[in-house]
Amino acid sequence: MVTKSQDRRKVRLSRALGVALTPKAARYLEKRPYAPGEHGRTKRKTDSDYAVRLREKQRLREQYGIREKQMRNTFNEARRHDGLTGENLVELLEMRLDALVLRAGFARTTAQARQLVVHRHILVDGQLVDRPSFRVKPGQLIHVKAKSEGTEPFQVAAAGGHAEVLPPVPGYLEVELDKLHARLLRRPKRAEVPVTCEVQLVVEYYAAR
Repeated sequence: MVTKSQDRRKVRLSRALGVALTPKAARYLEKRPYAPGEHGRTKRKTDSDYAVRLREKQRLREQYGIREKQMRNTFNEARRHDGLTGENLVELLEMRLDALVLRAGFARTTAQARQLVVHRHILVDGQLVDRPSFRVKPGQLIHVKAKSEGTEPFQVAAAGGHAEVLPPVPGYLEVELDKLHARLLRRPKRAEVPVTCEVQLVVEYYAAR
């Protein structure tokens, strides 16, 4: 359960980073499209290159709700793969189980998606998985445990109750929402992933560390 203080933090962080991290934050950003604090409405001084890269890295990390160590480890893995490191980074993050639970519409926010996994409601190919960072492979089926399907959160999800706050289901996922089933068809492509980020700035941030 997300507390009010956590909710307020997400709203404030969303305003600082310029990206909505929760549906509530999205409503706040519509009303107050500027940074928090007494100087939020004033034009910022020109940020240093470091500050710009740092903010972009934080923006991506917060959209997935992961710790810095997880982000760094994923970046190092992305660098070892063929192709563009920044695109690889987003694609690997997107294959996390909690991210795909959110994209499928089983949850309303990243935090809720993580809770559903940790609280042992989610199966992958029939096997219980309680690690949000679990890397889903193309072809694998994500589905809700039978005993959990009748609970209120999943009934709301199955009825499409989160559709108004989530982006459309991306092409790399095949979703049967009424059955609470989602299959990863293939590896995501960066252009399809609904996150806001200049990935090259994230690469530059880590390359300089």
